[in-house]
Amino acid sequence: MSNQSLKRPFQYEKIPLDDISLDEQKSPTNTWQTIKRIGSYLLQNKWQLVHVIMMVIASAGLGLLGPYLIGMAIDDFIVTKQTAGLVTLIIWLIIIFIGHSTAIFLQNYWMVGIAQNTVFTLRKQLFEQFHQLPIRFYDERQQGELMSRVTNDIDNINNTLNESVIQIFSSIITIVGTLSVMLLLSPLLTAITMIIVPLLFIGMRWITKRTGPLYKVQQQDIGELNGYVEEVLSGQQVVKIYSQEKQVIRQFEDKSNQLQHSNFWTLTFSGFIPKVMNTLNFLSFTLIAFFGGLLAINGHITVGVIVIFTEYARQFTRPLNELSNQFNILLAAVAGAERVFNILDEDQEELDEQNAIELPQTKGQLEFNDVSFSYGDTPVLQHVSFTAKPGDMIAFVGHTGAGKTTIINLISRFYEYDSGKILLDNIDIKDIKRTSLRSHMAFVLQDAFLFHGTIRDNIRYGHLDATNNDIVEAAKKANAHDFIRKLPNGYDTVLDSEGSSISQGQKQLLTIARAMIANPAILILDEATSNIDTMTELAIQTALKRLMHGRTSFVIAHRLNTIQQADNIILLENGRIIESGTHDTLMKQKQQYYTLFKTDDRENR
Repeated sequence: MSNQSLKRPFQYEKIPLDDISLDEQKSPTNTWQTIKRIGSYLLQNKWQLVHVIMMVIASAGLGLLGPYLIGMAIDDFIVTKQTAGLVTLIIWLIIIFIGHSTAIFLQNYWMVGIAQNTVFTLRKQLFEQFHQLPIRFYDERQQGELMSRVTNDIDNINNTLNESVIQIFSSIITIVGTLSVMLLLSPLLTAITMIIVPLLFIGMRWITKRTGPLYKVQQQDIGELNGYVEEVLSGQQVVKIYSQEKQVIRQFEDKSNQLQHSNFWTLTFSGFIPKVMNTLNFLSFTLIAFFGGLLAINGHITVGVIVIFTEYARQFTRPLNELSNQFNILLAAVAGAERVFNILDEDQEELDEQNAIELPQTKGQLEFNDVSFSYGDTPVLQHVSFTAKPGDMIAFVGHTGAGKTTIINLISRFYEYDSGKILLDNIDIKDIKRTSLRSHMAFVLQDAFLFHGTIRDNIRYGHLDATNNDIVEAAKKANAHDFIRKLPNGYDTVLDSEGSSISQGQKQLLTIARAMIANPAILILDEATSNIDTMTELAIQTALKRLMHGRTSFVIAHRLNTIQQADNIILLENGRIIESGTHDTLMKQKQQYYTLFKTDDRENR
């Protein structure tokens, strides 16, 4: 794809503005509820907020007093050409200026603290919520899109709290105070000046009716683009293997253009606000100059009052302008806050039963008794029953979608079964606290995941209190010690989250070491030796035998020659057990397992 095609001009007519403004799913449907909810976070710092409001009132009052004194100076000193008392008035103006600046500094200082506390609380709650959500939640969403909630959406809230809250308070107080003083000085000139207010509200209503939905669309487009970029970067190897660079660039261009369009229209409509305000300001000054001049000529008001009105008219329209601008920023923050609150309001992983128990230790005997499970309306497991005795190796085989991984997810309570029972040492696993249940388990999965950090820390993740000697011993049992000590920094070698500095087989050996150090009673292996070269597979198989010794093990494997020693091989099809038994027993029956094994044996020769 040429660079020129990536820089094609906007196709503005592609944006269906009427559809966007009427699309209920893309508009902030709970604007006031969201604002109230943000306010509840602010009220957690109520005393600091009281201080901010006091300083806002002080700065607004001093801001009104300054122009009034200037008007007095014109009438009392300039028009009359009197100098007595002028120095005193100037000193008071300096004091007012210093006080006004100090009040603004303090209100900003305290508000920044409130905003940072609020954003910290939101980020903390959001991150904690991520760890309380069920695995099903992550199965249905892109990681990049979720990351956008923690970054872009929280940043929008942060910017709004830092800038907009004070401006809104200050603008409202300034408007009320200015209008009050103007009415005292000249009700007639005040009424003439207020002619611009209906025009302002008509213009603002027209603009905000369109910017609100557009900000929501903009946030959604940012989330989708982030999700797509994270997905493509994670799968970069697959993209290159299948030479799909042009295709992903084309898809990125489409999503990026979509974001460009939503950004364009959002900024275009929000950009109308200062233009409207400048026009209304000019109209306001014109009205004051014309009618104020007529009133002054006829002796109804003084020149100083005209000057005061001119300044107050600017102070009146300025907070209106600020309110308009802040309302746009507020809409963007509301759109982001809704997305954050949507995550916070997601149903968490089901709570443990009220009488759920801790399980200090377990023999590892596990029984499925007529267990069924559905994903939504789709049956996944149907009436599954089997027993694993302490120390048994149970292997699950079957085509993709047969239900093998689902059984593992039910054992670990990532999902809750619909009917039947799963018993651990004759105790229903629903009567055991999840953390207690999972503390007796270790997983070695097909995709070996390592955290950013040292090899030592990645192994210790299985048991945080493990000593350095424990870590080395676990690595030796996992056949990982030899390759670790050959690395430049040995156990202190830093890995990225992809573990790109070591091979796939070496990563798998590290996950086995991590499982070793956890010393579990129940072990779950999900195709742990797939996509591994023969030599490394031998090392992994040796390590796995050591790991499985004396432990109840559940194994998913496509290579059937790796499970011939299993105590029970369970063949699944469409969520049902169709065959079970030892390897020799199933081979003698010469049914589906026999066919699968012969086929697998030929393919692996």
